[in-house]
Amino acid sequence: MTETPNVPRPAAELFSLRGRTALVTGASAGLGARFAAVLAQAGATVFAAARRIEKLHELADSDTRIHPVACDVSLAADRARLAGTARAATGRIDILVNNAATSGETRAEDESPDAFADVLGVNLTAPFHLARLVAEAPAVDGDPPRSVINVSSILGLVTAAPLGGASYAASKAGLIGLTRELAGQWGGSGTRVNALAPGWFRTEMTADLFGDERSSRWVERNTLLRRGGGAHELDGALLFLASDASSYCTGQVLTVDGGWTAR
Repeated sequence: MTETPNVPRPAAELFSLRGRTALVTGASAGLGARFAAVLAQAGATVFAAARRIEKLHELADSDTRIHPVACDVSLAADRARLAGTARAATGRIDILVNNAATSGETRAEDESPDAFADVLGVNLTAPFHLARLVAEAPAVDGDPPRSVINVSSILGLVTAAPLGGASYAASKAGLIGLTRELAGQWGGSGTRVNALAPGWFRTEMTADLFGDERSSRWVERNTLLRRGGGAHELDGALLFLASDASSYCTGQVLTVDGGWTAR
């Protein structure tokens, strides 16, 4: 058993990611772009992945520690190439942020089985495969434990009604189950697997929701803090899960939702 240090580590050191390599999927815009920037500012070398390579180049221009990688996470070959690119460049992958996601039809009766499966492919199968690619590489003595962060949603915990979205909700709930199972299987090797469950944040995916006055009021009325979240309000949660600050945390769901699920 490791003894508890007598002297607390400085906060800046505790949350530092210097010398670490991170992968962030869905990094061309929204929360993914923010996640990549936050990890880079904490000192990590970040491989930012998405299909829109021009957006990734814009992101990389803001920080030399961010490296763009064109990647369609629905394709197994692209997922393998992403992990291989990062490992070839730095010799390691310490942090994986499974952020890429897509949504399906709002009404379950409008969604075909094939379309349902496509959403699960991006939102659930791809994170599983990427997590495996990261975890299966041999660990190097002295390296920090790997941290896998699966970006789920409050819709993996509670219903989206009256908005709907069967495939999206199923995939995000499945991601929470996957998080717990992988944490259980890989805990002995030191690999930590946790989930981040954001509430209603202003992103490309929620642009229509916040652009509609009635829907926006619905979010405000049902959120304890009476507003949607700002992208910066996930920075601390992300750094906590990625860094040594959460070294004894695995299999957990960190919900950042302004109190939505506490109702």
